[in-house]
Amino acid sequence: MRRSEINRIIGEAMDFFAGRQFALPPFAHWSIDDWRERAERARGIVERRLGWDVTEFGRGEFRRVGLVLFTLRNGLPEEPRGKDGVSYAEKAMIVRVEQVTPMHRHDSKVEDIINRGGGRLIVRMYPADAGGGLGDGAVRLVSDGIPLEVPAGHELALEPGQSVTITPNVYHSFWAVDRDVLVGEISTVNDDRLDNQFLEGMARFPAIDEDEPPSRLLVSDYEAYV
Repeated sequence: MRRSEINRIIGEAMDFFAGRQFALPPFAHWSIDDWRERAERARGIVERRLGWDVTEFGRGEFRRVGLVLFTLRNGLPEEPRGKDGVSYAEKAMIVRVEQVTPMHRHDSKVEDIINRGGGRLIVRMYPADAGGGLGDGAVRLVSDGIPLEVPAGHELALEPGQSVTITPNVYHSFWAVDRDVLVGEISTVNDDRLDNQFLEGMARFPAIDEDEPPSRLLVSDYEAYV
């Protein structure tokens, strides 16, 4: 992805959140200079990889295959119940109409995917088979406290306010219909560098063409800039 495209997408995302009165923490607005001035105090943000995350999963087609995320809180993956007691993570995501997050599963993360408002969120699910591919058995899940059993490939439509709990080794893909959706994710401690297993071997973070300076840093920028 070009940095100019990422900058534009983050600007649109900030307008999207503001339009829905979803307030982001102060560090969402920091410039590179702000990060450098606050590097020592911001160590916990960097270690937990809180902040902006824009990806097109290595496909180069963000509007068709892509996602904007903002990680609001997280524990340390290597120390999920560490000294601060944080054993959970929270993200806010923007899912555009017909913009697909590709089929993937997690080795350890348990997550609630929540439609916080907008159109419908469609979540397609399969069990993983013994070889790590798509299984053909039933998927057992919980939606807003109600246990469900659905066939492999089932597309669950989440209306605003509805949610689904995804357990490890359940493949899932999602996209919005009707209108863009503000999606919440509440999960166990999250490590996006290691815990995403894509069915088609996609890249979790984009390669970036630095055609202009970053307006906001991505979590994948911290090592280079902070």
